[in-house]
Amino acid sequence: MTSRTGSRTGKRWIEHWDPEDAGFWAGGGEKIARRNLLYSVVAEHIGFSVWTMFSVLILFMGPEYGLTPADKFFLVAMATLVGSVVRVPYTFAVARFGGRNWTVISASLLLVPTVALLVVMEPGTSYGTFLAVSALVGVGGGNFASSMTNINAFFPLREKGWALGLNAGGGNIGVPVVQLVGLLVIGTAGAGRPRVLLAVYIPLIVIAAALAARRMDNLAPVRNDTGAALEAARDRHTWIMSFLYVGTFGSFIGYSFAFGLVLQSQFGRTPLQAASLTFVGPLLGSLIRPVGGRLADRFGGARITLWNFLGMAAFTGLVVMASVRESLPLYLAGFIPLFALSGLGNGSTYKMIPGIYLAKAFASGLTGEEAQAYGRRLSGASMGLIGAVGALGGLGVNLAFRQSFLSGGDGTVACASFLAFYAVCFALTWAVYLRRPLPTGAPAAAPGQPAYAHV
Repeated sequence: MTSRTGSRTGKRWIEHWDPEDAGFWAGGGEKIARRNLLYSVVAEHIGFSVWTMFSVLILFMGPEYGLTPADKFFLVAMATLVGSVVRVPYTFAVARFGGRNWTVISASLLLVPTVALLVVMEPGTSYGTFLAVSALVGVGGGNFASSMTNINAFFPLREKGWALGLNAGGGNIGVPVVQLVGLLVIGTAGAGRPRVLLAVYIPLIVIAAALAARRMDNLAPVRNDTGAALEAARDRHTWIMSFLYVGTFGSFIGYSFAFGLVLQSQFGRTPLQAASLTFVGPLLGSLIRPVGGRLADRFGGARITLWNFLGMAAFTGLVVMASVRESLPLYLAGFIPLFALSGLGNGSTYKMIPGIYLAKAFASGLTGEEAQAYGRRLSGASMGLIGAVGALGGLGVNLAFRQSFLSGGDGTVACASFLAFYAVCFALTWAVYLRRPLPTGAPAAAPGQPAYAHV
């Protein structure tokens, strides 16, 4: 483990933390964890809103901006790319600086892209400048990784599905909220006033940082563990879960960025018409994410994830059919449930991570606290990498739509490729985590037979 960095004492540092101890949890640990969860959600929520700001701003960017649909897809792809990459260092920042301290820093950093957008958001600004600011906007995507790593340390395994689902869902809901605010601005001030949207978020960023500073805590026992990070990077489950998370969260964030632009470019919706529809899918996907975590707690994340991918494939098939027929009602009937299922799968896949590494601990012969410690160590190390790779799926979604519009003038080919990808995710989940399960609680697994059905 790394050596101590700076002072880890004082009223904002908690020296002892053992959520698996029922007495500790009931004696005040749960109250502290829930308080930190609440303010973590607030900061992460604003981070998601800033990260996905261009999903709204592109609705303001009419012909006077001189940008094609392909240009706009690449613009939002840039924010997705940077937001994915910065998740790795943001994960390690929690242990380096403390969960509370890094939440304050990361929330404050959101002022940089928001103020930059306030300056450049007008016709005549070069495309290169927009791309540069879009890259700055990407820092909002990193807040998810640090927030999830921090909250993962606060809660016991039995409540991680609910806690991580609520934390992520509360953050994810920043996507439809910024889209609703954009709708309000377009409906009242008009499509020529994008700076009004940005002016709304600057004080909200300041408030989120201030609340984190006053109400959150740092956990002194949480340390960066280089060995755990390397072990997680070498473990096949980290990469399998990254692939599955591409299918769930990558879909959610990619569709959130692209949906309004698809409505404008393929179905000819006006900015106001597109904005009035864009928020619905991300809202459902955000609200249902904690439900995915709860269902995973009860029935096993692998089972929920398996059937979730089947549902995503089915509704994507409906979207492809609607795209071919150029039917907007049918398109919405497929895309809105697809959003909801991506959110449900976000919750179930993230719940699988700590369960997988606990099962690996039992399979290797570890028991009791030793097994719990191994599970926490590896799951915490893997979450940042899984979150980063999963978010890259959003980049893939937008690049696929960009290429589909360049080659065919619509998103049909892109959606067909998503359907094939969900089929692969379904098969992979079944083959690795459900094909040969051992009974729940089994202390060890036979060679080559993973006991993960219950994770």
